[in-house]
Amino acid sequence: MQDIIAQSLSVLQQAKEKHGERLVYPCSFGAESAVLLALIDQQQLNIPVITLDTGRLPQATHDIIAQVAAHYGIKITVFFPDHRDVESMVAKHGVNLFRDSLALRKQCCSVRKVQPLKRALAHYDAWITGRRAKQSATRATLDCVDTTDPVYGLIKYNPLAHWSWQQIMDFIKEHKLPHHALLDQHYSSIGCECCTRAITMGEDARAGRWWWEQGDVATECGLHVTSLRKPSEGEQGEGI
Repeated sequence: MQDIIAQSLSVLQQAKEKHGERLVYPCSFGAESAVLLALIDQQQLNIPVITLDTGRLPQATHDIIAQVAAHYGIKITVFFPDHRDVESMVAKHGVNLFRDSLALRKQCCSVRKVQPLKRALAHYDAWITGRRAKQSATRATLDCVDTTDPVYGLIKYNPLAHWSWQQIMDFIKEHKLPHHALLDQHYSSIGCECCTRAITMGEDARAGRWWWEQGDVATECGLHVTSLRKPSEGEQGEGI
């Protein structure tokens, strides 16, 4: 465990040294986020933390944002979708458009997540993510540094690339880290309240996201990929 922690700290330090103030951490406040926030704080790297409020987050997400800000004494900048885009989308397709078709669900994710993150990343050269190789088959070859970002064109640093889900949870427990309350209620991946549910024993880890979609369809929101065809999913975890 100490070796993998040391590797993660090295990746974070490398990113900070190379990019300085042009490095940012868009935080999803899932399990991986709890670990990354602790490691960043441990090394006093002062990497700015941002997050997205889609307008449909669970109250528990707002609670952990406030808890983390107080615990680490940091400012968390919150980005929202453009209200004109949301209003236009809802006026045309209804408030629950994401349940009507894959195309509309992708549109909702784009308006509420992808476009705000593009705006948030506009002044940065690189960003920290909580992606791990064991999260899915499409991430199996994930390395700690990714220079082939097809969505934003920035360098991605993945300090937790080689961590397992159990190591993530053990680290949170051992260090008594502030973490999202829904993690304790069998939520393996946390997004918008309307698109997230707890999973039951034996269910795939991603079964709690967009569970009404069937067949060869999307299991990602588009923050990291341009093709949203369904991969063979593996462990739990967040994308940002």
